[in-house]
Amino acid sequence: MVIAKEPDEREDTHLRLAELVRELYSRPDADTVIAELAEHAAVEIPGAQYAGITITRKSNSVETPAATHMYPMLLDKIQQRHQEGPCLTAAWDKKVVYVADLQTDDRFPRYRQDALAETPIRSIMAFQLFIEDETMGALNVYSEEPDAFGDQARSLGLVFAAHSSVAWNAARRDEQFKRALASRDTIGQAKGMVMERYGVDAVQAFDLLRKLSQDSNVPLIKIAKEIVDQPRP
Repeated sequence: MVIAKEPDEREDTHLRLAELVRELYSRPDADTVIAELAEHAAVEIPGAQYAGITITRKSNSVETPAATHMYPMLLDKIQQRHQEGPCLTAAWDKKVVYVADLQTDDRFPRYRQDALAETPIRSIMAFQLFIEDETMGALNVYSEEPDAFGDQARSLGLVFAAHSSVAWNAARRDEQFKRALASRDTIGQAKGMVMERYGVDAVQAFDLLRKLSQDSNVPLIKIAKEIVDQPRP
């Protein structure tokens, strides 16, 4: 049985959640952000014993970049196996999917059979995460008790998932920007070395690097890195 929180307690929870999400923006990388999201979800969403993040792409791959226990990871492997389950459905089709009791819920029969056989999980609530690059995800909370999640868990989970999507995407974009800067610097160094070595201008040096990349079917950044890393005579 889930006990509803009083208004002041609910407000405190939302304020604490907002502060947690603000803190995530200072984390150094996306992996740290997503790991902390899972940990906070397991603590802050009423009824949750465990939490995990499910990521799925159009190739039908299923990944678990963060989990507070082995059970979310096992359940994602079952979803990968059968290409069905509440977390996949939340990721692609619905904002929230709630399985109150795996013993009686018949929406995902193959998933349900293996989930009951391989884990003690009975209740699952999954919240859609919006991720860039044709990737979708879900923030999931789990309990070994049936009927573990109520209206408070649903409303708080929706807020948490929305803020989580923003924080995670911001961290991923920051990482991509840093990688782009590093790649640009490496290519610039390689271009300068080609200009010096062969007496060509910047455009000709870049064209040469690009031709080497195309002819060898090797990414331009890898060609540039090999040139930069070569010991000078």
